[in-house]
Amino acid sequence: MKQLKMRSSAIAMTALVMLLTSACGAADKTTTSTASTAASPTAAAKAEEKKSAEPVKVIWWHSMSGELGKAVDKLVADFNASHKDVQVEAVFQGTYDESLNKMKASMDTKSGPSLIQVYEIGSRFMIDSKAITPMQTFIDADKFDLSQLEENILNYYKFDNKLYSMPFNTSNPILYYNKDMFKAAGLDPEKPPTTYEEVAKAAQALSKDGKSGASFAIYGWFMEQFFANQGAEYLNNGNGRTSSATESMVNSDAGVKTLTWWKQMVDTKTASNLGRKTDDTKKAFAAGQVAMTLDSTASLRGIVSSAEGKFQVGTAFLPKPADAKDGGVVVGGASLYILNNKSDAEQKGAWEFIKFLTNPQTQAFWHVNTGYFPITKKAYDEQLVKDNLAKYPQFKTAVDQLHATKANKATQGAVMGVFPEARQIVEGAIEEALTGKKAPKDALDGAAKSITEKIAAYNKTVK
Repeated sequence: MKQLKMRSSAIAMTALVMLLTSACGAADKTTTSTASTAASPTAAAKAEEKKSAEPVKVIWWHSMSGELGKAVDKLVADFNASHKDVQVEAVFQGTYDESLNKMKASMDTKSGPSLIQVYEIGSRFMIDSKAITPMQTFIDADKFDLSQLEENILNYYKFDNKLYSMPFNTSNPILYYNKDMFKAAGLDPEKPPTTYEEVAKAAQALSKDGKSGASFAIYGWFMEQFFANQGAEYLNNGNGRTSSATESMVNSDAGVKTLTWWKQMVDTKTASNLGRKTDDTKKAFAAGQVAMTLDSTASLRGIVSSAEGKFQVGTAFLPKPADAKDGGVVVGGASLYILNNKSDAEQKGAWEFIKFLTNPQTQAFWHVNTGYFPITKKAYDEQLVKDNLAKYPQFKTAVDQLHATKANKATQGAVMGVFPEARQIVEGAIEEALTGKKAPKDALDGAAKSITEKIAAYNKTVK
């Protein structure tokens, strides 16, 4: 009520001022008119000049913390120093989930970012949200050459041959193994296992003296990768790419075969189950308690450094069944989206920053300081990258695996609007199987049913 009274008083006061101004104008019409003519253009011109002199501000929401956050800050500082017309402000927004939820809350306002980093499994939601300007719009307008970027990385973010976001931090999983333990077990440290069958056999030989042959974290991302590596699709309708997915296929042969192999190793105590946290398996590997583990290529530097002075770390391709079809790995990580509720100037400013991020020198810095793949092919020609590969030869495995991946719907990656929830459901199913609560097929049948129901509910909201 108090605000209403104040507002009414303000309106009355404004009306009074207008009335008095009108009266003054009538008393000395010529003088007022001349003064307005002389002053207005100058004031308007000055305001316009000031506006055009100010750099365009681009707010970038990201989820990179710690050393990754420091690398992000350096990229932004370098861009800002070389672009006086555009200035980027990087704002850490917590985890990928937290950042995406904040963006959802800001969609009906202007308080959100100009640019946002979103994890790969948020792709379908971002497109369906209608809140973005597809990256292809800027690519076409600028005649930007996409052939300079890695095709197997771009493929994930392409829908109907159109790029909706620009890949930023990209990784995939590889097998890490303890070369010293391999030697002690009579295994050739230069010939790591490549198939499920070989991993199981090696794990048996490596399991002794209270140490485990292997340990893989219960992580939904690994299951998705095992599917792609068998050339198997995770969802119907071409992995959700030929048309929106309506059904989970996590309970297909590829899933059952994978979970059965995994469970058999746990049951025979040749692999240990350390739960869902990848950090726990990393620590056990670094301590020499497990001989083989799976982790992201982005963890390579940290894993090698943690083993320094204790044992040699070997790396190998993600394993697959001996009879698997052609496949490979799906890129993980995140990409950058430009929000469409910002001015053209802001969106173009964001695009300028993205172009800066794709140049070879920037990508070389990002790769060497984070462990993520360079998305630009020519980054590998930079001396910085060559020196890094000499120091960490294990990274060649990751690069070779990316390049050996066969492009198809399986390796392009599954897309659905409820992917974060689906990943949690799959992790629950893996847990049920490994702990003996359910048989692998039963656990995956339950997961597929739950995910399919969630997809149906999501698809209704999109329609």
